Amino acid sequence: MLTFDNRFLNTLPGDPNPRNHSRQVHGAFWSRVLPAPVAAPQLIAHSPEVAAMLGLGDAQMRSPAMVEALSGNGLLPGMESYATAYAGHQFGNWAGQLGDGRAILLGEAVTQSGPHAGERFELQLKGAGPTPYSRRADGRAVLRSSIREFLCSEAMHHLAVPTTRALSLVLTGDQVERDMFYDGNPELELGAIVCRVAPSFLRFGHFELFASRGESALLRQLIDFTITHYFPHVAAAHAGASERIIAWYTEVCERTAKLIAQWMRVGFVHGVMNTDNMSILGLTIDYGPYGWVDDFDPGWTPNTTDAGGKRYAFGRQPGIAQWNLARLGDALATLGDPSPEALGDALAQFERTYSREVNRIFRDKFGLRDDAGHPDDAGDNEATIDAAFSLLVQQETDMTIFFRTLATAASVDALHAAFYSDAAWQEARPPWQAWFERYAALVARQHPSPDSLAARAARMNAVNPKYVLRNYLAQQVIDAAHQGDHAPISELLDVMRNPYDEQPGRERFAEKRPDWARTKAGCSMLSCSS
Repeated sequence: MLTFDNRFLNTLPGDPNPRNHSRQVHGAFWSRVLPAPVAAPQLIAHSPEVAAMLGLGDAQMRSPAMVEALSGNGLLPGMESYATAYAGHQFGNWAGQLGDGRAILLGEAVTQSGPHAGERFELQLKGAGPTPYSRRADGRAVLRSSIREFLCSEAMHHLAVPTTRALSLVLTGDQVERDMFYDGNPELELGAIVCRVAPSFLRFGHFELFASRGESALLRQLIDFTITHYFPHVAAAHAGASERIIAWYTEVCERTAKLIAQWMRVGFVHGVMNTDNMSILGLTIDYGPYGWVDDFDPGWTPNTTDAGGKRYAFGRQPGIAQWNLARLGDALATLGDPSPEALGDALAQFERTYSREVNRIFRDKFGLRDDAGHPDDAGDNEATIDAAFSLLVQQETDMTIFFRTLATAASVDALHAAFYSDAAWQEARPPWQAWFERYAALVARQHPSPDSLAARAARMNAVNPKYVLRNYLAQQVIDAAHQGDHAPISELLDVMRNPYDEQPGRERFAEKRPDWARTKAGCSMLSCSS
């Protein structure tokens, strides 16, 4: 079974108030809180990979004691449940104290054997009831949002995008009232709980909270804790406090840049990039109204709350990540040392890293080389990619299918499969024909042999997924689950385990968004209601 060593709880000061009521919590990093019991817990899905990572087999996952723990109805030996305090900027505005309003940590499991022996993972229940940070909310989550979080956590991992993981999905047997469309018509929905897993759930907002209150000693304590335990190489390389902070902040900027570049590679849109939803480890965290771009539209946002301003739209994600990092830098600046200039230099590393990463990523997506030896390659690569982007935004074109098709396209007509209507393709074909001729000539120059072309296609297919967790696919699974059929959850998860492979018989999971899904709730845009 699991072995726990709850370092965060035992190292950092906590809230002395044992009562679970909504309040401002000062001078503490966490508050003890027990999950609220549920009526009839049922484990309806779990990730065998995450279970194995923790040293758990299938029988252990399905044991009554484990199901009780994963539903909040009981704790395993060594588990200690608590919620953490943090703040944040939401949609660009300072929101003050936020904290784990419906997420309850069960402690830190230390693996005892296998390839992950000695590694430490926090286990966190999302939807397990109210905490002191819940404000006026009930701390619960509904089945539809829990399915989406469970599936996307694992789908992103298999896409090779840094992410928190999901161990389990439990149906609670309770109903939760939610106003899904924020139109004054709340309904009762099935409740569910996801057990999330990560080395740490520390966010930018944890650091912002103590900075905003002038609690410099606590801020320094949190920085030291973070560097010591999650960035030990920084601690080992830098003796001075100021130098350590700058080196750490620089690495956070680099990790975040690499993360966002990976989002852009697969067409993922987070939807709620508030500073309290940004991982200090550079992981994708908090899967709410996310989505994949069904067509290459930099201005698309999956979040109905963001429909007006489009702050968190697909193409704005790099800029927002940099803005969020600047807010983290503001928090660090309250210490007085490091200097604002040093923090600014560290922040500039985001732009350098992102530019390098995204250029490399899209060069790989287009199957172009920068080491072919021709003096014009670099300039021709950039011009070819820019020209494609200019065309992609003009018509409704499926991003995933476009790049996957490009690997083996013998003529421009192969790209027809990525367009959402024949009329759009007929209009777009002439400029795409001109582009494809230039592109094919460049590819032929860089890959002059059949073996080189075959290797190019394999490399392209390794970065251009065939299967992504399209919103309409997730919604089909959700609809089935609401009818009591949970098998499609595991089936879709199994497809997403091998997103870069051809999977005969599963072609329907790679199809572009059907017309019926354009306006269906959950298939295009979503609310934060969960």
